[in-house]
Amino acid sequence: MAEPANWTVPFRALRSRNYRLFFTGQSISLMGTWMTRIATSWLVYRLTDSAFLLGITGFVGQIPAFFLAPIAGVWLDRWNKHRTLVATQVLAMIQSFALAGLTLTGRINIWWVTFLVLFQGFINAFDMPARQSFVVEMIDERADLSNAIALNSSMVNGARLVGPAIAGVVIAASSAGWCFFIDGVSYIAVILSLLAMRIKERPSRRARKRVWEEMTEGWKYVTESSAIRSILLMLAVISLVGMPYSVLAPIMAGNVLHGGPHTYGFLMGMSGVGALFSAITLALRRTVLGLGRMIWVAAATFGVGLIVFGVSRWVWLSMLMMTFTGFGMMQQMAASNTILQTIVADDKRGRVMSFYTLSILGVTPIGSLMAGTIAARLGAPATLEAGGACCLAAALWFARKLPEIRRIIRPIYIELGILPEAAQGIQAASAIQAPPEG
Repeated sequence: MAEPANWTVPFRALRSRNYRLFFTGQSISLMGTWMTRIATSWLVYRLTDSAFLLGITGFVGQIPAFFLAPIAGVWLDRWNKHRTLVATQVLAMIQSFALAGLTLTGRINIWWVTFLVLFQGFINAFDMPARQSFVVEMIDERADLSNAIALNSSMVNGARLVGPAIAGVVIAASSAGWCFFIDGVSYIAVILSLLAMRIKERPSRRARKRVWEEMTEGWKYVTESSAIRSILLMLAVISLVGMPYSVLAPIMAGNVLHGGPHTYGFLMGMSGVGALFSAITLALRRTVLGLGRMIWVAAATFGVGLIVFGVSRWVWLSMLMMTFTGFGMMQQMAASNTILQTIVADDKRGRVMSFYTLSILGVTPIGSLMAGTIAARLGAPATLEAGGACCLAAALWFARKLPEIRRIIRPIYIELGILPEAAQGIQAASAIQAPPEG
């Protein structure tokens, strides 16, 4: 296929019909998802007037991924991922309509909210790894994989900016129930886009082993590859000690910066701006080369942003640092996702992406509880500074591991044609030089 024109480079994955359908439907659905996130937090706080229960609700919505993601990965490697995604989206739509019905009829209470949020957590434990591992099946050219992942990140962060703004208007004008209803309707777009796809039938892999044996096989595959193991460990550390900054942001906005809800909104909005800018820069890239270095640089940027955010007592500086944290967080996650999706074996893709999900969704709620406990003793600023320092240490560790990771990834890149000069027989000349960045 001819090299796309310069102006089409950021959108080259949209040449694939199936991905174009998915991108359109998911863009609509994600705005509804972010509306529901904001409306759920507002509803829980209105029902209980308890910050503790607000944290517990967030925890139960994410913790299922910690227990279910590895098992989900085994099943996803057996199942048809396209049909699995249709099923998860239908179930998520039912969950949103249930929340809407209970809220609009005045029957909602904290127990119903907790149950339905937990139900959504179970859905996400299967949906996220299925969606991540299905990307490669939606694109026509394997070279467009990194662009598709970058566009996914742009889509998420674009919705992250628009969805909460719409939710605020809807809640102020009527009720949180209508946010849930709009979210339920928005799922129709992504379901229709999935049903409209023309997917090449791939025979389902027969279960020749028990689930536990295949899960163990996936764990061995992950741990015996220094490249995959290091990337996932890096993600887990950042998710544990860095990602919970969002839990402490309201405290920083109110108690440290002496602002109100609008200050909190500006801080989180700037984090979204940084993440969106990161996704755009990734979409402009033409190759996966250099993403290995980007992982540790992004993690270091994230760490520095957290440290300065903890130290800052000025709103303008805090907003600037939140832009850096959003940029670093998204850059590291997307770069890690791209490398993993590029080097992983197809028959283990579901299991590897389930561990990717575990490293983010499964670890973050534990980190949030840790951050809350530490902040109660040492204060939010000190907790953020300590988390940022740990992110910096992890970045330096990954930088030291990078030469070994490059040596492992290099033969895979040659086989895939990502390093064509090596494939054409210039291996000897290349071997004399430092290995290219993975």
